[in-house]
Amino acid sequence: MKKKTIKTKKITFTQAINISKHWCNEWDDNLVSDEVLADRIAELIKTKDGLRGFFAYTLSDTNCTIIDKLPTSLIFKFREQGTRIVEITVKNLIMSSAQVINHQRDQNVNYELISNNISSRCINLLKVLETNLVSKQINNVIKKIDEMGNSLDNSKKYDEEQKNYILEKIREIAE
Repeated sequence: MKKKTIKTKKITFTQAINISKHWCNEWDDNLVSDEVLADRIAELIKTKDGLRGFFAYTLSDTNCTIIDKLPTSLIFKFREQGTRIVEITVKNLIMSSAQVINHQRDQNVNYELISNNISSRCINLLKVLETNLVSKQINNVIKKIDEMGNSLDNSKKYDEEQKNYILEKIREIAE
């Protein structure tokens, strides 16, 4: 069998999503072991776009089960990456939790369910990552939550309901 490698320095966000989807489908179909998948993912997430694309796909696609099942070998690779994994997971937790409130307001049940699923996946992942890094990142969020917002430049701040819901989700990490 030919070894599957990628040129991580040239990978785009969209390519990372597609690669992640392909690899996770192979894993779900038992065509690749936990260890092989973890090694592949470790290479992919070394770049910013690889990291973003991997998490964009694996957190949001309801058919992808890798983050739900979290093989030990993948947890080990995530822990090796340290702060980068914690930061992107916390960011996704915050954004998806705030979006739950927006979707409730818009009465968009389907998007609300998707955002809730992303939030739950982030919480479960944060529970198995290095505790000190998670605590540090979460404490930083709690301190700065009034400065955070729905837009890339934070010009539209989270409202009280969103902030309360984000904090509620953060508390679930300790449960």
